[in-house]
Amino acid sequence: MSLKGKKVLVTGADGFIGSHLVEALLAEGCKIKAFVYYNSFNSWGWLDTFSKEQIDQIEIFAGDIRDPNGVANAVEGCDMIFHLAALIAIPFSYHSPDSYVDTNIKGTLNILQAAQRFNVERILVTSTSEVYGTAQFTPITELHPKQPQSPYSATKIGADAIADSFYRSFQMPVTIVRPFNTYGPRQSARAVIPTIISQLLNGANEIKLGDIRPTRDLVFVKDTAQGFIQIAKNASLIGHEVNIATQQEISVGDLAEELIKIINPNAKIVCDEVRLRPDKSEVFQLLGSQAKLLEFTGWKPQTSLSDGLKQTIEWFKNPKNLAGYKSHIYNL
Repeated sequence: MSLKGKKVLVTGADGFIGSHLVEALLAEGCKIKAFVYYNSFNSWGWLDTFSKEQIDQIEIFAGDIRDPNGVANAVEGCDMIFHLAALIAIPFSYHSPDSYVDTNIKGTLNILQAAQRFNVERILVTSTSEVYGTAQFTPITELHPKQPQSPYSATKIGADAIADSFYRSFQMPVTIVRPFNTYGPRQSARAVIPTIISQLLNGANEIKLGDIRPTRDLVFVKDTAQGFIQIAKNASLIGHEVNIATQQEISVGDLAEELIKIINPNAKIVCDEVRLRPDKSEVFQLLGSQAKLLEFTGWKPQTSLSDGLKQTIEWFKNPKNLAGYKSHIYNL
């Protein structure tokens, strides 16, 4: 199915993956309505860095995913929805779980009800590999048990379940898209790669990290965006959960050493205890299966970890980009 000419709503368009997805959808010829989080600064997040030519092609809708009335206004007239809006920081979810329930579960319900009301052709709901918890088998397929090891992951499991229920109860054309650990330019300071790079580029010789033993399956953001697009083009994936994964893993420690080698070989890793998750909350292994996505769409990651890290470092080297990252503090 071609996406050209489709009126597409992207929630969370102001965020990391959302902004890259908007760029990819523009290249597909979509008519884009970008749902950004309303704020008194009139900030459109990463969309503020887009060129005038790009912005002129986008309809900006400022709202709050927790508000069903605004969500309905945003959805009306759209053919497809890519729902990415969410609260994602795990540490912040330990002390503010209510906000995660309201945003991640209720926000997803608002999208689904509005999509049902306006007969939207296709809805892609964004999940996370964190719903699996520490791997019980690898590579992790979509049939792996769900294990909520943080309030954040619990709310994403809840959102996935609500989405699946609308498919089963109301024949809604829903697909649950489950990216593994996406990285690249524009990623939040809460994530491990920006944490390491920003400390190194700001001259730190001691790189503060939490547990460096966990392994992650790292997907470059442009590959993640293409995964979303290939899923949207394939109607056979309606009613499915679909991983976006490279089927390769690296430990946080080895990842940090790679970045140290490139940027400042004299730097050392030190454990900052405030960054440690509670023992039973730490997810120690995430290694995803890409088999379903490959079978249905032919998607494969196009960017190696080495190339992806180089592109990410080059983006951070721009002083305008690096200035927004407070590397001297622990970003929740």
